[in-house]
Amino acid sequence: QVQLVESGGGLVQAGGSLRLSCAASATILRVTTMAWYRQPPGKQRELVAHITIGGITIYADSVKGRFTISRDNAKNTVYLQMNSLKPEDTAVYYCNKLSVPPFPWGQGTQVKVSS
Repeated sequence: QVQLVESGGGLVQAGGSLRLSCAASATILRVTTMAWYRQPPGKQRELVAHITIGGITIYADSVKGRFTISRDNAKNTVYLQMNSLKPEDTAVYYCNKLSVPPFPWGQGTQVKVSS
């Protein structure tokens, strides 16, 4: 059973940066497209970005140009570099594979952006 552990969240002022990490318990990351999702308060979970096995990256329009997804297959870790953060980026951030069914969801990491 794959376990995903997200970390790196916190409280930051608008315009600031955070780097999220997602560590997997197995080497599964290198054979699947991985994604970051987020769930804002009171809203549905949404896809933020994903990265293919070959390193192709796709972003939601709301984060394009500000967020960067990357992966380190040797460390079984996926990252999300978030720059120029906005209050509307406030959410719990999760990683998982893009395809369904997803792996069991981790606990996520909370990001709060103050104005």
